[in-house]
Amino acid sequence: MSAPSSSAKARVAFKEIPGGVTAARGFRASALSCGIKNPEATRLDLALIASDGPAVTDAVFTTNKVRAGCVRVCQQHIRSADARAIVANSGNANACTGLQGIADAKAMCRGVAQALDLRQRQVLVCSTGIIGMSMPMPRIEPRLGELAAALHPAGSDEAARAIMTSDTKPKSFAIEVPLGRGRSFRIGGIAKGAGMINPNMATMLCFITTDAKLGRDELRRAMRHAVDQSFNRITIDGDTSTNDTVIVMSNGASGMPQIRRGSAESELFRNALHKVMMELAKMIVADGERVTKFVEVRVCHARTQADARKVAKAVANSLLVKCSFHGSDPNWGRIIHAVGYSGARIREELVDIYFNGLIACKGGLTAKTSVTELEKVARQPRFTVTIDLNLGHAEDAAYTTDLSQAYVDFNSSEYSAAVHARRQKGLA
Repeated sequence: MSAPSSSAKARVAFKEIPGGVTAARGFRASALSCGIKNPEATRLDLALIASDGPAVTDAVFTTNKVRAGCVRVCQQHIRSADARAIVANSGNANACTGLQGIADAKAMCRGVAQALDLRQRQVLVCSTGIIGMSMPMPRIEPRLGELAAALHPAGSDEAARAIMTSDTKPKSFAIEVPLGRGRSFRIGGIAKGAGMINPNMATMLCFITTDAKLGRDELRRAMRHAVDQSFNRITIDGDTSTNDTVIVMSNGASGMPQIRRGSAESELFRNALHKVMMELAKMIVADGERVTKFVEVRVCHARTQADARKVAKAVANSLLVKCSFHGSDPNWGRIIHAVGYSGARIREELVDIYFNGLIACKGGLTAKTSVTELEKVARQPRFTVTIDLNLGHAEDAAYTTDLSQAYVDFNSSEYSAAVHARRQKGLA
């Protein structure tokens, strides 16, 4: 009953490997501390990822109409498709900072370009952190040359830590895909995200590299499919951020021929890219801010794919449902009420709801399953809710969390605390 995807239709031969975003041949990364959020802090907060040779690059950005300066600059630079480096910072989102924010984003690109002998448009820039505060460029610009000089093939772990904000752990995943006769390609990536996570691109950054060789159109098709099947299916709190960005870089360093549309290698690459993104997406949900539950919401036998997605999204985003998850309460009534307002075509008397395969609702009515047995499932840190609409053959899925008191407390004073801290240090 899981969501359909090309990875479910074809077996992907791959093996998980270490290395994250530098697992693919010909990529290096680095990170250092600039004290972006707090001048006295020593945590890593500036990262760089670069290809040693020419690369084909594509990106997907937030659907929020309020977009950070770095997103606006990235959207301009990505048009040339030959970006070779990504500079990213944590601690400051560079969002709602006006023309100065755009100028600062360009300055970061310019500094990296000069250090790596690239054109400014070949550098992409990403930021994550608090909205509405100017970038501390005097602490960033002088360090960009040092950041470039520190690039090395084992720099993925440091880069993954440098882009963290409220994350509790770095997020990294990589695979190698054998093609026979000693040939293979690799895909690896890092991501950050713990709050403001909602389907249709969420507050997250994800950087993926591959040494497979692809043209721009083929990379774009594979990337859009993989994003739709992974990052657009996760939610923590229903908020879509100003800075969401997924970037994929392909440099062809594997030495394999270019992957052509419609070939067996094309399907293999698409499935492998989806696998990497899906693993990173699940890591983001599992590391949600102060969450205690990871829940997969499956929808099956819907009339259309669009209906299946509407139901999955409505249930996964429902605050009442998420509160029930936190309380280990198998309250199927809250689930079916979200199904009803989802906008999908349903028939109440046909809806069945399961918790890890145990039926809680049969035909829109209470099933005979013991509440005690259902509670045992709901107490688990990971479980699956399946909603069978019994109307057709379409399926979809979403990945969500509970909503805890600790989450509310954590997000109740971020901006005020940051402003007061800056004033005490004479920075605001």
